[in-house]
Amino acid sequence: METNKIYHGNCVEKLKEIEANKVDLIYFDPPFFTQCKHSLTNKDNSKTYAFDDKYNSIEEYLTLVENVLEQSKRVLKNTGSVFLHCDKTASHNIRVLMDTVFGRENFHSEIIWSYKRWSNAKKGLLNAHQVIFFYSKTQDFKFNTLYTDYSATTNLDQILQDRERDENGKSVYKKDENGNVILGKEKKGVPLSDVWEIPYLNPKAKERTGYPTQKPVLLLNQILNIVTDEGDLVVDPFCGSGTTCVSAKSLKRQFIGIDISQDAVELANSRLQEMVISESNLLNKGTNEYQEKTEKELTILQNINAFPVQRNSGIDGLLKDHFEGMPVPVKIQGEYETIEDAIEKLEKASYGKDYKMKILIQTRETGISRLFGFESDVTIIKSLELQTKDLIKKNNEGITAPTQKAGFRVPKTV
Repeated sequence: METNKIYHGNCVEKLKEIEANKVDLIYFDPPFFTQCKHSLTNKDNSKTYAFDDKYNSIEEYLTLVENVLEQSKRVLKNTGSVFLHCDKTASHNIRVLMDTVFGRENFHSEIIWSYKRWSNAKKGLLNAHQVIFFYSKTQDFKFNTLYTDYSATTNLDQILQDRERDENGKSVYKKDENGNVILGKEKKGVPLSDVWEIPYLNPKAKERTGYPTQKPVLLLNQILNIVTDEGDLVVDPFCGSGTTCVSAKSLKRQFIGIDISQDAVELANSRLQEMVISESNLLNKGTNEYQEKTEKELTILQNINAFPVQRNSGIDGLLKDHFEGMPVPVKIQGEYETIEDAIEKLEKASYGKDYKMKILIQTRETGISRLFGFESDVTIIKSLELQTKDLIKKNNEGITAPTQKAGFRVPKTV
């Protein structure tokens, strides 16, 4: 079967056309057995998309899911995985089916997709999550560890210092033979957990198509990044509006989409031409109430590949890459801080840590103003915004601004 195409037809029959052991990932989001007909209109009310989620019995529904699972297992490579999206309606039944088809030993995660939605009050708890089951075909499956930033409640020492268990099983800081705390190795962040806080598509989202149960591309991106690499083949047997295929194309994966609705196939093909993907302000800003960094500061840290550090007036972030085997602290000049004040705070926060490099991001055009100077080995780098302002100013004055060197080192004085 040709890849990078959307096929119209029964997914079980279409899966039979795919050669065995050829697919790296199968993601499918089947009907949830809601026993309802779902419909939604697009933004300009020119088109209504609908699908029927009614079955004569739960047995009929589960037979469909089982048939798709069996074909999925056949076409998956030995290193391949399957992610099945469902909700509380039939998740308990589906889990049993997946154990039967793929084996309990090949179950890896029950992922909770957590989101906020606005709904009228009703008797009972508001639905605020869906479930994604993650199974592999064999134990020899592909897996890429993804990392997230540290929680805003994580302090600097927790990030920097290595830990071990004492004789009582308590977690303590690891120390050398002289009693000095040992700094940890390079850290990429916190490994991704099985609870994903990815916002539900709001009605005004750019990628919203009007198709019922449409999932955000960000959700599929995360799944694809976990178990596939560029060039791998991804199949979605219930592709609906084509979100999986849009994600695959954007991440340079091959894809095959299948849907029984001709309207869905046409919509998916249209999306593959336009490739509209919404960004999430919620994800960019974070949801933790302890978050102290401004959006501007978080952007600066992201641009230099640094972790945010919260609740520390002298260090705003740590580079993800070490320098000479040691972490690199980063301080961002505050709105009302002089360069000297910012350097002093960084030096104070760095005392006793033996950093080989310390970086100050200059955000305002203020020079070193103290009469007698001071000793520091802090490297000062102008922010991208400040560099741009300098470039424009110098060009307006008819001076060609140097662009090769972004910063300078404050020399030590004796």
